[in-house]
This record gives sequence, C-alpha cells and structure tokens, in this order.
Amino acid sequence: MYEHILVSSDGSELAQRGVDHGLKLAKLLGSRMTAVTVTEPLGGQFAFASDLWAPTQDEIATYDKTQAAIAKRILDQIRQDAEAAGVPIETIHIPWRMPASALMEIAQQQGCDLIVMSSHGRTGLTRAMLGSQTTLVASSSNVPVLVVP
Repeated sequence: MYEHILVSSDGSELAQRGVDHGLKLAKLLGSRMTAVTVTEPLGGQFAFASDLWAPTQDEIATYDKTQAAIAKRILDQIRQDAEAAGVPIETIHIPWRMPASALMEIAQQQGCDLIVMSSHGRTGLTRAMLGSQTTLVASSSNVPVLVVP
C-alpha cells in the first residue's frame, strides 16, 4: 500500500510518537522510510524581517554548527531504531527552512507516498503565530498525511 514513508522529527517526545508509528507501519508493510528533520532559519519566522538585528557571520556559523549536531543526534537515533527493526532508511537534514514547506517538498522529491507526523511538536510563540506545522502539511500536501496524536 505505502512503499515509501516519510517521518519527521524535531527531536521532541511528541514528535517521537509520529516516528514510532511510522516505523511500525513501515515494518508491517515492508516499506522503506525517509526520516527528516528541519532546521528553521536563525530567528525563526521573523528572520531578518527588521533592521533591528542581523546576525554576524560568527553567530550564523555557530548556529549552523549547533543545529547540524542536533539534527545528527535526532536522525542517528531514528536510523538506529529503523535498522534494529529491519526497515531500510535514509535520513535528511534540511537547514534554514520552515518545516511544513520543506517536508512537502522533500516528500515530492523523494517519491514518498505517505507522510507520518505527530499532531504537534514544538510549542510556544512560533506555533501560536504560524499555526501548527502539521496542520499546514495536512491541509496543503499532495501526499497523504497520517497525523499521530
């Protein structure tokens, strides 16, 4: 039914629910999996939106290095879990993007036929102002989306 499942994680416990469900589904169906984590732009949705602040090259380099290390930790754990379950996996870190658009784009590029994600991940101001990234994916994706509460 589903041959290539995309799962996303921001490293939160809530996002892990989606990863776990996607992994179980992939194992059950004999599917392969692509795990994705997205690093938002420095400053989030307001990055460089005003003249009040602009990061220095050193700040950008530090941010990129830190976010790459976090992404590696998140994706390495998913890879270990998939390999232990016998599920073929590819991992992708997408830097400097907002999650919803990045996930939909990579699902199309990779030929995924299902996106599995948790009902929400990070919380706070970003979620309140943007709306849930999951909601954006579920309402805009050309690929079916399975939302795990």
